[in-house]
Amino acid sequence: MADFRVCLLLSVLFVAGLCVESKYMIYNTSQGVVKGKLNVHLVPHTHDDVGWLKTVDQYYVGSNNSIQGACVQNVLDSLVPALLADKNRKFIYVEQATQATVKRFVRSGQLELINGGWCMHDEAAPHYIDMIDQTTLGHKFIKEQFNVTPRIGWQIDPFGHSAVQAYLLGAEVNYSVLLALLESVGFEDFGFTFVGFDSLFFGRIDYQDRAKRKDEKHLEVIWRGSKSLGSSSQIFAGAFPENYEPPSGFYFEVNDDSPIVQDDITLFDYNVQERVSDFVAAALSQDGRVNALYSTPSIYTDAKHAETDSWPLKEDDYFPYASDVDAYWTGYFTSRAALKGYVRMLSGYYLAARQLEVMKGRNKAGPTTDSLGDALAIAQHHDAVSGTSQQHVANDYAKRLSIGHKEAKAVVADSIACMVSSKSGCASSAANFQECPLLNISYCPSSEADLSSGKKLVVVVYNSLGWKRYDVIRLPVVSENIAVYDSNGKQVESQLLPVLNESIALRNYYTTAYTGKSPSSTPKYSLAFTASVPPLGFSTYVIVSTKRPASNFVKDALYKSTMTGKDLIEVGTGNLKLIYSGSEGKLTHYVNSRSSIESSVKQSYSYYAGFDGTTGEQASGAYIFRPNGTYPIGSQEETPITVLRGTIYEEVHQKINPWIYQITRVYKNKEHAEVEFTVGPIPIEDGVGKEIVTQITTTINSNKTFYSDSNGRDFLQRIRDYRADWDLEVNQPIAGNYYPINLGIYLKDHRSEFSILVDRSVGGSSIVDGQLELMLHRRLLYDDGKGVAEALNETVCVGNDCRGLAIQGKYYLRIDPLGEGAKWRRSYGQEIYSPLLLAFTEQDGQQGPNFEVSTFSGMDSTYTLPDNVALLTLQELEDGKVLLRLAHLYEIGEDKDLSVMTSVELKKLFAKRKITDVSEMSLSANQGRDEMEKKRLVWKAEGSKNDKPTALRGGPVDPQKLVVELAPMEIRTFVLTLVPNALKGKISRTRRLVGSDISLQ
Repeated sequence: MADFRVCLLLSVLFVAGLCVESKYMIYNTSQGVVKGKLNVHLVPHTHDDVGWLKTVDQYYVGSNNSIQGACVQNVLDSLVPALLADKNRKFIYVEQATQATVKRFVRSGQLELINGGWCMHDEAAPHYIDMIDQTTLGHKFIKEQFNVTPRIGWQIDPFGHSAVQAYLLGAEVNYSVLLALLESVGFEDFGFTFVGFDSLFFGRIDYQDRAKRKDEKHLEVIWRGSKSLGSSSQIFAGAFPENYEPPSGFYFEVNDDSPIVQDDITLFDYNVQERVSDFVAAALSQDGRVNALYSTPSIYTDAKHAETDSWPLKEDDYFPYASDVDAYWTGYFTSRAALKGYVRMLSGYYLAARQLEVMKGRNKAGPTTDSLGDALAIAQHHDAVSGTSQQHVANDYAKRLSIGHKEAKAVVADSIACMVSSKSGCASSAANFQECPLLNISYCPSSEADLSSGKKLVVVVYNSLGWKRYDVIRLPVVSENIAVYDSNGKQVESQLLPVLNESIALRNYYTTAYTGKSPSSTPKYSLAFTASVPPLGFSTYVIVSTKRPASNFVKDALYKSTMTGKDLIEVGTGNLKLIYSGSEGKLTHYVNSRSSIESSVKQSYSYYAGFDGTTGEQASGAYIFRPNGTYPIGSQEETPITVLRGTIYEEVHQKINPWIYQITRVYKNKEHAEVEFTVGPIPIEDGVGKEIVTQITTTINSNKTFYSDSNGRDFLQRIRDYRADWDLEVNQPIAGNYYPINLGIYLKDHRSEFSILVDRSVGGSSIVDGQLELMLHRRLLYDDGKGVAEALNETVCVGNDCRGLAIQGKYYLRIDPLGEGAKWRRSYGQEIYSPLLLAFTEQDGQQGPNFEVSTFSGMDSTYTLPDNVALLTLQELEDGKVLLRLAHLYEIGEDKDLSVMTSVELKKLFAKRKITDVSEMSLSANQGRDEMEKKRLVWKAEGSKNDKPTALRGGPVDPQKLVVELAPMEIRTFVLTLVPNALKGKISRTRRLVGSDISLQ
């Protein structure tokens, strides 16, 4: 979201009153910062959205100007002569659209590249891995084109600001270097950044918070975003006095209230003298000591660093953001839920595809994963995954993602075909692997094929996590006469459940909408079996035709509630049992026999009527959540619950109303419930926009307190109707208590804790003690007046059959004894982000796959990553080196066993390759860690003590032992040089990780 203006941003605010008469004045802007004066830094900048009202390409070339007159090329073209005309002039640029012609200005410092990401990402909806990836892509581009490393964070337009943004782009140093730095600065508190930033500037904070900070002169703070990393996570941060607007009277842009600067002396409206005089007069009216200079955020940061030795301390985050009494920007946490789900699905896919690309060896001629990486980076923009662009722009984001996905699928197929062959070069592999991206709606042509002719379906299951995994695979099939075998030819336990009519209707409509053609078959059953997959590797399974059902077959063994009986319905065959009321058909209890948890649990649906704004008041829209009443959604009595029972899992089907359908699954070997919901089309015939929520209510005494994640990383404490930084005036008790959820949300009391994990970014809260609430879908009929100029009313069409968009998603719930929930939240959260990747191919014959390699792990067969470590990035770079990023998953004190220092053995992680060089890098890999730390500015927070921080850090990597230490919440990034190992007298003739040295497992 932007006004798309090139403006002069005054980092030091003064009131632009024209109280002093003056004639034309010549002002010297060449003297820089002058000590003893009030230095006003004029920061010329442009904010170029990577899509919002127009697509990214339309913004760049200036097309589609009937929507908005904006052209990035014009900004760039006018920038060059302006900088050439005066060497004192400065300009800053954020989004990546610059050309090689500006290299000279970058070298001279006239043009500063700040932030440096592929876009200015949102801070509520993205996952932290996506934030890292898009920043890495942008920093890589800047390094290659200009050989510079940005040192300033510039997040002026996102609608609230996250703690992870502050410390991921503002935290953590290598401990050995840290001690030396501490000694040099007297062991004072300090601030460092993952990517080398010295400061972070932003525009949007809550209007109440801003008023208090302006009054106390606390807009600029030391922001300490991580309780685990403490003072080493802090960064100098500044919120602007009025978003990113200049003072009134000095908007130098077309169509603004202020007169533009007309600098063509041949024109009658030439007004440079007048505008300069106005500016100088305004400055003199404030303080005769004013010195104005062309500046950049780096110059300003250096000046602030030299000005004082301590600043106010800020902790946690800047969510939620309200711009006015009734304008809480918390609706976008859920807006365009389908796009949010698509982005999250492809984010996990991108992580896995890059791993497979490393294992095969990057194909410089293509295909590569680059196109998907580019599309995902653009999608992190603060008007993309946020759901706040116009519909045609959202379509453009989805199209770019689809194109990138298609190319990445070719990489995956080629890589798996290579990996199942032991031959070097992989050229002779005949396997043709397919995928099923619409499995979420039970559409998979590969698994729906008729196998009765003697064909068999081979399923390769890839695990991108660093530990062994057991998970249930569910596939739609057309026949009950099938069996499943593992790679050793041993039959695997499986079950068949009938596919109900409600699922088929959704499947057929959306398959046609997505593929352009109707499905050629209709599955009768859902086949399920448990896959066991090694870390960073794959297993293969074979589905064959049989003469009679070989699976545990459920055809008629289902329970339909009579809605009149008083019996209880128990669901689940393992430790976890869900109890439903037979008379009401509703969930009543959650029982875990292993942990001795027995709790009352109820679930309900409601909708908030969106405020329509027709009376001139604030409407609910793409950005804003403003409810106008809460309305419960009840189950239809004529549609009772249906329970399908099986040996692997059992599921409960509930038709809540004609447009909400829910399936709850309880797996035998898991201790959480999986809830799959389908919401939509949301009816609007009554003229009321609706925001759909589900509430899960327990008896936990949470005392207004709950916890939500920050971009999928840290969990922050939230207290209803409370802000730590100011006395909150409560005017929107629901919208004002909503927070972004990317990983999960939980609450607790002295006995137990109740957690919910999500499969995409949503909004959530605890409006009532003991209850958690998620907003699942929104359909609104009025624009909220915040710039997008379009109602959030998504539709989908198949021919002339147009309907409101339906959303299908999942969330997962679990209750644990107090202190034991973190293990599930962290470990299963990784599995949600990185689901097993399935690839299918047909072969002749029966039972075992016709592969030379049917089970593989890229790691040592005796090794797995520790339970508290995640492999965030494994990516081959253009020069053949490998980018590796490892993260500790736990915060300090989060878990009694896992919130400790841990380590990763690189030799075992890369058992198939020899590591010849390890270079530790900044988070975005654009500079060496040592190089980054030598340039750091040291900041001190008010009230800090002269002692070294208590947070642990992993030590340097010994080049012989190659062991990486990780402290709680630490992320470390490396660039590795790898060569093939010589095993059994063979050396692979390719660069692939899986060469001729593969050993069968």
